[in-house]
Amino acid sequence: MTARHAHPATTVHHAKKSARHEFERWAHSYDRSILQHLLFRPTFEIMLEEVTRWRSADAELARATFDVLDIGCGTGTWAALLYGSRLPVRVVGLDYSGEMCRKSLRKARHAGAHDLRFINGDSEHLPFRSGSFDLVTCSHSFHHYPHQGVVVREMRRVLRPGGRVMVADGFRDNIVGWFVFDVCVTRVEGNVYHVPWAEMRRLFEEAGFADIVQRKFNVWAPALLTMGAAPRAE
Repeated sequence: MTARHAHPATTVHHAKKSARHEFERWAHSYDRSILQHLLFRPTFEIMLEEVTRWRSADAELARATFDVLDIGCGTGTWAALLYGSRLPVRVVGLDYSGEMCRKSLRKARHAGAHDLRFINGDSEHLPFRSGSFDLVTCSHSFHHYPHQGVVVREMRRVLRPGGRVMVADGFRDNIVGWFVFDVCVTRVEGNVYHVPWAEMRRLFEEAGFADIVQRKFNVWAPALLTMGAAPRAE
């Protein structure tokens, strides 16, 4: 298992089943969680800044509609924020919890965002053809994935040449992050792993990403945003 110690397949299956059950139960109150205000929404604002900066750096790129995949989309808040921005986007959200996807779809329809799509699927086996997206995002769900290296490689596979990836998760490389994520979050959520800064960079390098940039930022707790680009076709 990349980024974690290897576990028997039965243990991994149990962990994924347990996580799905947890989020199925959480879906109905997810948008009322204090984490939305303390961690998730501030992270989305920072990610939107980075997406806007990336697109506006090239005038031709800025005008073109681009396809976004959000992995671990939850109830679709980040997808809706992207959709409601001035950016020309088509967004697909994917989540391991079917109830999260259904909640996302109901919210999108209620808001009139009929173009948003949400798919129940596994981040380790993305149900898309290679080269389907210009941007892949993942916010505060990466620590739940048992085979994190596999997920990063799947992100790379579904990106078009020159496409970007953004993964935001807890920063556990200082004493505050260690206590929040390695002690508190692990005690509450169980089998999770917040990848250290250097290890996350290595996962991106091994998957073939170029132009890797990492940004630590502070919201309620320290967080890490790792970005990379799929090499352009020669």
